[in-house]
Amino acid sequence: MMHQSILSFNYKSKPVGYLFIDLVIVAFIYFLPALSHLFAFPFYLVEPMRLGLIFCIINTNRTNSILIALTLPFISSLISSHPDFAKSILISAELVINVILFYYLIQRINNKFLVMLISIIIAKSIYYTGKLSFLSLGFLEGDLISTPLWIQYIMMLAVSIIAQLSIHPKTEEQLK
Repeated sequence: MMHQSILSFNYKSKPVGYLFIDLVIVAFIYFLPALSHLFAFPFYLVEPMRLGLIFCIINTNRTNSILIALTLPFISSLISSHPDFAKSILISAELVINVILFYYLIQRINNKFLVMLISIIIAKSIYYTGKLSFLSLGFLEGDLISTPLWIQYIMMLAVSIIAQLSIHPKTEEQLK
């Protein structure tokens, strides 16, 4: 008979793997300001939270992806004071909508590129509608569009290509 200690756990278990992926994503966001200063490049323009989210979608499950989408903007705000709280609400909503739509559409459309692209476009549309409302109500200051649209289009295509190339049959089982 095998005895197991309360303190022991299986390093290869899914929850431990998901926790590791979550920590990698949070660490990436944590070090992003330092990396931006180090390389003199504004990495926030390449949508690091969405990149972390696609990494999460590919490597974990729906529940974990929604959890990351919901919390990542607030963790970033706590760690680096960016984005501010109102914008964190908007980004969190956008990312959660992106995840929910992706998982919903992937069961109906057999094209991972198209599903990711559609889910991003709809989520961004809702984000910009919310941002316009927040700007009008005075909850936010600044411009409606802070990241140039051409960069956003490139990132939408890049993330959709990553989804197409990275989600394999084994990963597809997680999507159902």
